Amino acid sequence: MFIAIARPAVEPIGPDVVAVPGSPATAPLKPRALHARLLDNAASRRMRAQERRAAHREEDARYWFAAAPMAIRKAGELRREDHSFAPLP
Repeated sequence: MFIAIARPAVEPIGPDVVAVPGSPATAPLKPRALHARLLDNAASRRMRAQERRAAHREEDARYWFAAAPMAIRKAGELRREDHSFAPLP
């Protein structure tokens, strides 16, 4: 049995190539950049929840409000790691 390996149907455009099979590996983020990205994710989730609530989509709003603290918790855990980075002033 032969298997043909074809290019993915979705080609990456820009820097977000993580979810596309066969895409190049991305460089790991530095701790401060990862911390900033996690806090940005939390803010985005809260804004998305507020948008859903304004659109009277309460079930979606509850989900996004519940998802925001997870990103904040991960950012806090990153700050508490010994090897992550020096404390901010």
